[in-house]
Amino acid sequence: MKPRIAVTMGDPAGVGPEIALRLLANADVAQYCTPIVFGDAPLLRRVAKLLDLPMCEQVIAAADGADQLRDVTTPAIYDLQAIDAAAVVPGEISATCGQACYDYILAAIRAAEAGQVDAISTGPINKEALHAAGVNYPGHTEIFADETDSARICMMLTSEEITCGFVTTHVGYGEVPGLLTQERIVEVIELCHEAMRRIRGHAPKMLICGLNPHAGEHGLFGNSEEERIIAPAVAEAQSMGVDISGPLPPDTVFLRERRATTDCVICMYHDQGHIPLKALAFDVAVNITLGLPIIRTSVDHGTAFDIAWQGKAGVTSLIEAVRLASRLAIDPTAAVAPELGGLA
Repeated sequence: MKPRIAVTMGDPAGVGPEIALRLLANADVAQYCTPIVFGDAPLLRRVAKLLDLPMCEQVIAAADGADQLRDVTTPAIYDLQAIDAAAVVPGEISATCGQACYDYILAAIRAAEAGQVDAISTGPINKEALHAAGVNYPGHTEIFADETDSARICMMLTSEEITCGFVTTHVGYGEVPGLLTQERIVEVIELCHEAMRRIRGHAPKMLICGLNPHAGEHGLFGNSEEERIIAPAVAEAQSMGVDISGPLPPDTVFLRERRATTDCVICMYHDQGHIPLKALAFDVAVNITLGLPIIRTSVDHGTAFDIAWQGKAGVTSLIEAVRLASRLAIDPTAAVAPELGGLA
């Protein structure tokens, strides 16, 4: 049986509805999985009419209960009726949209925990809209961690061209040094090592960035974070059999020659990895939350309010996210290093 992938619609006022419709209509996707969009059917119907896109015929009322998802074998919409479709203004930040996309996420998590779907791929959300709704999370990763009681997690963005794992994510630069510990860095190395072993099918070769320019230049820049924290974490991971080198200067770690022989780069903070990754693989990279008891992938882009409901949004990143979620759901234990923790 093909895996059932819950696809959250994302912010109703963004590009999420459009790419969800394009995904549901994609015949290739339907060959390897059953996508089920967790969203609002009237809103999707409005966008489909506006952009002359196919509207998915199978609509399942969430009010009738999630157990019916177990029997779904063709693309479908799980209609949560979380928002008034007529009131949504494309490209506009609103608390009602923030609450709606949060409702889609929670419903998908509960369905995955109950085994009603096999994995989750999330559409883009707007953090300002979330906060306007009183949902004070910095992003998807933290929502999934809290809702699944997962203490040992990290974000990883992956593509054929480049993959990055992150020690810290949605925090200000001034907070980053205080969040770096040897234990946390080893945790991220372990999670990314296991994930890449499963995805690539071999023991990965990894590199790690320093925090400071030139990786600290032997203590000349910063507060010797490389010597005090990062290098000991690397040594500990190496003692566990992980092939990892560094800390290396962040401005040279992503050179073409290094990328050609590296499976994953461990980054200290958000933009250290997001900038090169989006420059090299914006349309195809997939965001994975590692360490959860369920499989969760995501697009690597935002709500793109500037082009919302205009027929311009590309669906490639969402397709790649669903494809990877499907692969992991079909064989969740393939090529996993037994000594390391769990991806799903």
